[in-house]
Amino acid sequence: MALINEHFLKLPNNYLFADIAKKVNAFKVMHPKDKIISLGIGDVTRPLCQAVVEAMHKATDEMASIQGFHGYGPEQGYDFLREAILKNDFLPRGIHLDINEIFINDGAKSDTGNIQELIRWDNSIGVTDPIYPVYIDSNVMIGRAGVIEDGRWSNVVYIPCTAENNFVPQIPSDRHVDVIYLCYPNNPTGTVITKQELRKWVNYALKNDALIFYDAAYQAYITDTDIPHSIYEIRGARKCAIEFHSYSKTAGFTGLRCGYTVVPKDLTASTLDGERFPLNPLWNRRQCTKFNGTSYISQRAAEAIYTPEGKQQVQATIDYYMSNAHLMLTTLRAAGYEVYGGENAPYIWMRTPQGTGSWAFFEQLLYGAHVVCTPGVGFGPSGEGYVRFTAFGGREDTEEALERIVNWSNIQ
Repeated sequence: MALINEHFLKLPNNYLFADIAKKVNAFKVMHPKDKIISLGIGDVTRPLCQAVVEAMHKATDEMASIQGFHGYGPEQGYDFLREAILKNDFLPRGIHLDINEIFINDGAKSDTGNIQELIRWDNSIGVTDPIYPVYIDSNVMIGRAGVIEDGRWSNVVYIPCTAENNFVPQIPSDRHVDVIYLCYPNNPTGTVITKQELRKWVNYALKNDALIFYDAAYQAYITDTDIPHSIYEIRGARKCAIEFHSYSKTAGFTGLRCGYTVVPKDLTASTLDGERFPLNPLWNRRQCTKFNGTSYISQRAAEAIYTPEGKQQVQATIDYYMSNAHLMLTTLRAAGYEVYGGENAPYIWMRTPQGTGSWAFFEQLLYGAHVVCTPGVGFGPSGEGYVRFTAFGGREDTEEALERIVNWSNIQ
């Protein structure tokens, strides 16, 4: 008899954004003539930049010829892209990596979920709270998270990041953590971490033989020169951290699917017997077994981001989204809301008024202003009492949505 993996049955019935879609669709059925504007789910809206489009056309033409055709590519990624990453994302920041420490993927979501296959099922995990749901859900699937009780997983160490502690995660003092998930700039709060605070986590990991899984998907949005773009800017991080990068929100690759993961050769983990093994060759073995590589066309598109024209065009897209974020911050604050993020990230994190629950405020805003946000509690227990807005919409829609929110707020 074939038995299922019962850990899947522990997961909530729906993914957060599926629940949102269901509620929005129900509203549309009841109000078919009303226009809804979404400032919730984080897909991008700006088209691919011209340098990327031209690179894709060229790569497609290559694939149409015998001489230029590319079949299965290297599971680790083509060297032309990995070299561009090293020269542009790391060397300017004084970070020296080996090309074989870079693994091209089909988007950071896959690797942030799959990376936990490298560690034993009984490792303890710690997450900043609120957090991107994939980190916890992927651990639930393997049986590492325990059981859910009052919105919390029993074997997960939650590290609250709220307005009360200025969204600065504090190292747990009452429990050892084997694996720590950090995401900065943070999704969903839009807040950042200083080098001084990040150094505390690296020192903790080194002292306690822990691993850090560091999601840097939004590093291109950082404007503050004192904020680290990579955990490898911190001394010693090569011995304790794996880092994830994405082109989805920086260059509009949500449909193209391309990103990369850094697994340093210095990084090791121990067996129960105390024997240490490097994780780089283990991840390489995993990828060679389960992954056939990112498409040649997508990798050529990603390479074009690093050309002078590509850099300029991608920055223009980032500036567009961040101008939306600035408008959202100033408008919502002027309307009397308590708002965070939006200065080094495309996310706005807003406290709901008068202690309203996240889902209750979501429905009030949907039915009152016909605007969609994301309930903060969907990102973890510390997200209760907050909602997330994203800056990825078009400018006209963003302006209209804000006008609706202000008008609706004034009549509450």
